[in-house]
Amino acid sequence: MSDTLLVTGASGHLGQLVITHLLDTLKVPPNRIIATTRHPEKLAALAAKGVTVRPADFDDIASLTAAFSGAQRLLLISTDALDRPGHRLAQHKNAVAAAAKTGVKHVVYTSMPLPEDSPLLIAPDHLGTEQALAASSLSWTLLRDCWYMENLFMYLPSALATGQWYSAAGDGKVAYVSRADCARAAAMALASGDTSKATYTLTGSEAFTTEDVAKKVSALVGKPIAVVHVPVEGLIQGMVAATGMPEPVAAIFASFDTNTKAGRASTVTGDFQKLTGAAPQKFADWLDANKAVLRGA
Repeated sequence: MSDTLLVTGASGHLGQLVITHLLDTLKVPPNRIIATTRHPEKLAALAAKGVTVRPADFDDIASLTAAFSGAQRLLLISTDALDRPGHRLAQHKNAVAAAAKTGVKHVVYTSMPLPEDSPLLIAPDHLGTEQALAASSLSWTLLRDCWYMENLFMYLPSALATGQWYSAAGDGKVAYVSRADCARAAAMALASGDTSKATYTLTGSEAFTTEDVAKKVSALVGKPIAVVHVPVEGLIQGMVAATGMPEPVAAIFASFDTNTKAGRASTVTGDFQKLTGAAPQKFADWLDANKAVLRGA
């Protein structure tokens, strides 16, 4: 009998792409897929296709136990709970406990590169989740996704509008990978049936500095972008002043630059091709596919 596959966070950007790959790329029958979310009403179209849609509250183990019932393989997409330190890790531990309790055999988890001793402020969430899985009775696949190319949309509209991109990343590089590629890898790992304990660091085929990205985007849209290097403290205060976000949240986002400056997002691996049999999307191709959006920014 084929395993039932469960995807958490199925109404989010990554979760939706994973479900699409399961259905369209891998041709998994809809009745073998469970999609969980805080907002089941957003997945009415999936339910109409025959996918089982269930509510899931990561702050409530009983909710997760009900949501995970009947699944053999589970994709745990890291939650977006950044409101207070330790909240997301507690949610992930709830999910690991619920998975073990309900008879899930294998968990695929979306982590980050080099979470050990990382200056990135969300790294303890990922490392703690990896450790919880290692201490559990479950088998697991860790997908250490590098930064999504799509994350650049958090910075590029402002940079294109003002001509300035404030960065605390120095000359550090990032091996950007597309969200769609990470979703494809997650879908394939989930549907594979593999029960070995494996770790994959998913990256693009090249790594780029902030200046590299600025030059490529500037050439594509015909607008100048100057990278302005600032200390991380200045970046935090600039985010607070420009967006009004709470300083602790700004510190989290700024720590991505600190992590990059430390060289912890620059390693290019062949793990995506090893897992999927395909090469990752090239950054130049991703830019070209999004040039209309960038030109309109």
